[in-house]
Amino acid sequence: MHKPLRFAAAAAACAVAGAALYGAGAATADQSTANSTHEPYNIGVLVKDIDSYYGTTLDADGVYQASPASPYAKDLAQIDAAARAYIDKAARKALKKGEKPAVVFDIDDTLLLSLDYEKKTNYTYNGATWNDYVNKADRPAVFGSPELVRYAASKGVAVFYNSGLSEAQRPAAVENLKKVGADVDLDAGHMFLKDKANPPAYLGTCATPGTWNCTTVQYKAGTRRHIEDDLGYEIIANFGDQYSDLQGGYAERTYKLPNPTYYVG
Repeated sequence: MHKPLRFAAAAAACAVAGAALYGAGAATADQSTANSTHEPYNIGVLVKDIDSYYGTTLDADGVYQASPASPYAKDLAQIDAAARAYIDKAARKALKKGEKPAVVFDIDDTLLLSLDYEKKTNYTYNGATWNDYVNKADRPAVFGSPELVRYAASKGVAVFYNSGLSEAQRPAAVENLKKVGADVDLDAGHMFLKDKANPPAYLGTCATPGTWNCTTVQYKAGTRRHIEDDLGYEIIANFGDQYSDLQGGYAERTYKLPNPTYYVG
């Protein structure tokens, strides 16, 4: 399941796109919609701002790409540098105490960039077209993220994936992550996807077989709780492009990656 609410908070997202540390730095407030008592932000202007932020270009294959020289890439590089320093320090501390350190990554627009889909659908979501796009397993990497996955693993840190993608999209997610070089801990025990038909018991009453009422925060925080309480890991860092990827606890530090193209509450 892809993240649904497009443009509702695009202006706010543009304003905070470079904020890195949620709960441990600059970005401490959730994104919000424009004040309904004022004229809404002009969508055409927002699209231009988003293109400028990503340095969006159409490549020879007709795919919209972000530029490695863009403000977006520069913001990601700052987050990456801070995260590496923290992971190194936190991993050594945890291992010295006999703990099992772990990091958790969202997938969509945290590891795999969906800019081409957003541009070609005019920032609107359709379940069928999104599923087709995911199943092509050909999304480019979010700059620096696969390298950060491998860096964490090199420090003795387990890598988990906590994504809103569906269980049916697992093969494509694994294939795509391998393509971009995030080939670490991609087994079912480390990659948690939404299984609405057979949800795990640890999600409690918000998810029962055939009935899914979990909010994004309930699902993601509940999964992190499972990783810590049931699997015995200490989550030293949690990465996501939405604040709802990060809220709910069960992580020592959280990192908000920029994404001005959609918002999930």
